Amino acid sequence: MSVGRALNIEDLRRIARRRLPRMVYEYLEGGSEDDVTLRANRQAFEAIAFSPRTLVDVSKRSQKATVFGRVYESPMGIAPVGAAGLFWHEGDIALARAARSANLPFVVSTHSFVPLERLSWEAGGPPWFQLYLPREREAARRFVRRALGAGCEALVLTTDVPVGGNREYNQRNGFSLPLRLSPSRIADALAHPRWLLGVFARAWCARPNPMKLPEWSTRRDQHSWQDFAWLRDAWPRKLLVKGILCVEDAQLAAEHGADGIIVSNHGGRQLDGAPSAIEALPPIAAAVGERLPVMVDGGFRRGADVVKALALGADMVFLGRAAMYGAAAGGEAGIRRALQLLRGEIDRVLALLGCTSIDELGPQHVRMPFRQAASVVPLPMAKRRTA
Repeated sequence: MSVGRALNIEDLRRIARRRLPRMVYEYLEGGSEDDVTLRANRQAFEAIAFSPRTLVDVSKRSQKATVFGRVYESPMGIAPVGAAGLFWHEGDIALARAARSANLPFVVSTHSFVPLERLSWEAGGPPWFQLYLPREREAARRFVRRALGAGCEALVLTTDVPVGGNREYNQRNGFSLPLRLSPSRIADALAHPRWLLGVFARAWCARPNPMKLPEWSTRRDQHSWQDFAWLRDAWPRKLLVKGILCVEDAQLAAEHGADGIIVSNHGGRQLDGAPSAIEALPPIAAAVGERLPVMVDGGFRRGADVVKALALGADMVFLGRAAMYGAAAGGEAGIRRALQLLRGEIDRVLALLGCTSIDELGPQHVRMPFRQAASVVPLPMAKRRTA
């Protein structure tokens, strides 16, 4: 199946699975330990029901979203994914170009195979930059200077990786970076010649080898809100905190001067047993949603999922695996197809709900079995921000 014939994100996932060797596909697809949180990310969406209205004129619909004063074509963006270059040659450039052509935000990972400066040039503009904050202040300053020099308008500090998650499939597969093909994995790689020659070989032969960057090894278990305060002083533009899962941390982020937060459990790849992002979203949005933009990622596969998150208080949804399935399936064309499919689904769901824009969405449009009615302050009927 070609990417142009894919009818949904699941179709792109199947194409990606055929085109990637097992160890690379499992690196993309897997969670941590028993995949409890990975499954919860999807199960929570499936447990939410819509509450549609009928006999509403929905002939003129818009899904434009405004975040930090910028109008985007749709309320979604592309989340940072480490080692995107393992799934498509220079995959970060493909992601950035697809996002820019669709007028959506893209967050490039600290662990990109493509230098930030080159990516900004070749993609036609700077992305948002995701940062794993180094322990050493001078190394952190270098990251800040690079992001400023490249023109990045937002810095996204990922805070939920003090240590790496227990991803046992990587250990079984012998997966590490730089990626090496053990004798037991060579046959699998040879069975995927397009990936072997078009992706792995080109990355391995590049100078410098992007899989050997020092950013892959830095200690993060000593960080505190004092380190965030230092970063707030050092970074003069928009600063977001990614990895928030509780009201207390969301409030601390707002108090320390964050411009936005991303509710995230790292795609189920860190603490197994953490709540799904969509379950954690409503109380966080109720607590700080009037103070700063609240964004979310984790398990989004359908436009309906995006609409549910918006109804529960999110200002923007970020896509990780959904975009990477498109990248692995067909590079920039595959990513564009993924975004096109999701935009079409969002538009259809809005019409079927009886809404003409995302500004009308609110908790009245969903029924949630996990809502903690006794402890959650109700969200406004429709919360959208313009700043």
